[in-house]
Amino acid sequence: MDETGPAERGRLSARPGASAPEGARRDAWLLDVPAAAQAGVACPLVVFFHGAGSSARAGLGLFPSDVDVIRLAPQSSGSTWDLIEGGFGPDVERLDDALSTVFASYPVDADRVALGGFSDGASYALSLGIGNGDVVTHIIAFSPGFVAPQWQRMRPRVFATHGTHDRVLPIDRCSRRVIPRLRSAGYDVTYEEFDGGHVVTPWHVRRAAEWLMGRRRSAGGRERTCG
Repeated sequence: MDETGPAERGRLSARPGASAPEGARRDAWLLDVPAAAQAGVACPLVVFFHGAGSSARAGLGLFPSDVDVIRLAPQSSGSTWDLIEGGFGPDVERLDDALSTVFASYPVDADRVALGGFSDGASYALSLGIGNGDVVTHIIAFSPGFVAPQWQRMRPRVFATHGTHDRVLPIDRCSRRVIPRLRSAGYDVTYEEFDGGHVVTPWHVRRAAEWLMGRRRSAGGRERTCG
């Protein structure tokens, strides 16, 4: 019998409309809520994971602040995310608390719940997002190194970028292996390579926002353009 808990299995239990957990550590994440959500309008939610050795503040900056999106940026419990340091666990628990708090406090567009990140954070977003496709609808991966989900739930759409001169996570060993693997598994992937290093360009930050806001799922499971 598997005696591991949901966090160790990389599973998120938070869902829109659920009550907030008691004793959640609000110092473990940063949250930016647009005026529309504060006024009761259901808005997309994006969670961004920072790179190794970085901060939640850097994660928050991976998505434009002028879009009506709830931005959540957790802080890893270690120097990087738990999966990279040995396996899912404490960071999944903290994220679950954060998501439960947001879902209980603000209206969230359940058709646009995204995980994203840069570098180690991108690998984490891919791995955690693919294993939680029953709540995560979109994944944004800037310069990911790998994908290692413990589960596969549905198929979130993926937007990924990678610099062709990346010396930290070389593109040939990383995205050029990860992206074909995802596509062969049936994932809808938008992938863009660019002439640059291990960076997130402002242009791609804006492109990711346009990609996320451009389509949503219809009641029949297909996607439709908003507007």
